[in-house]
Amino acid sequence: MMSYKEYLKYLEIEKKYSPLTIKNYEKDLELFHNFIKEESNIDVKVVRKFLSFLYEKKYSKKTISRMISALRGYFKYLHKNDSINENPMLLISNPKKETKLPNFLYYDQLTDFINYVQTSEFKKRDYLIVELLYSTGIRVSELVNLKISDIDLSNNMIRVLGKGNKERIVIFGDVAKEAILDYLNNERKVGSDYLILNNNNQQITTRGIEYLFNKYNKTSKTKITPHTLRHTFATHMLNEGADLKSVQELLGHENLSTTQVYTHVSNERLRSVYLNNHPRAKK
Repeated sequence: MMSYKEYLKYLEIEKKYSPLTIKNYEKDLELFHNFIKEESNIDVKVVRKFLSFLYEKKYSKKTISRMISALRGYFKYLHKNDSINENPMLLISNPKKETKLPNFLYYDQLTDFINYVQTSEFKKRDYLIVELLYSTGIRVSELVNLKISDIDLSNNMIRVLGKGNKERIVIFGDVAKEAILDYLNNERKVGSDYLILNNNNQQITTRGIEYLFNKYNKTSKTKITPHTLRHTFATHMLNEGADLKSVQELLGHENLSTTQVYTHVSNERLRSVYLNNHPRAKK
């Protein structure tokens, strides 16, 4: 069987997959190859045996689904290149998804965190990071790759390159615009095309942003991750009346079903409001 390293190179060069996705797929395929090393014929029975092994080891359904995606793409690639006669993944389906509601902040929690960032060793850059993640709903990986040329300050729009190298336009409000201008004019040094720079005046990394959040989480009242702000963006948009399709486009979700999880969050909020406020909600 062809080395999975060749497949990973194909994903990187031809398909333009993100480094994080390739890293995860590499771990998944390495685990699979270590499991099947004594097998001479890789068929659907072997794949199912591997999946049973994952369930026995208590891997989450989300992780198993990712591994199945990695194997599905890998075997499709092998079959296309005539390295195998039959694709065993055609008979494998993904496990039923776990319904897990995303963490989000209520508006007062959000403003508490923003106020804390602004007053604790305040850097205009750190405030801009928080403001952009919340105002646009973009992913951290998208934020770190934003260039100044991607920003249209006249129309309050940003061109974002998302998953699968797909381009989309996101909108930002006057608060975020003010934060961008304040950072550009009063703190950011010249020397890079990228918008957000680290302390060495180079493009900040996702790890660098995670470090900042960990630093603030140590002492702030509200504990959040960068992705919490994306969840919060989507939840607040739906709570304020935005339609699901528009939120899907702003988030860059390929499938509407991915966005629908936020309607569950909104419904839970409505349920809570009703139970706490309607005079006939309780006996």
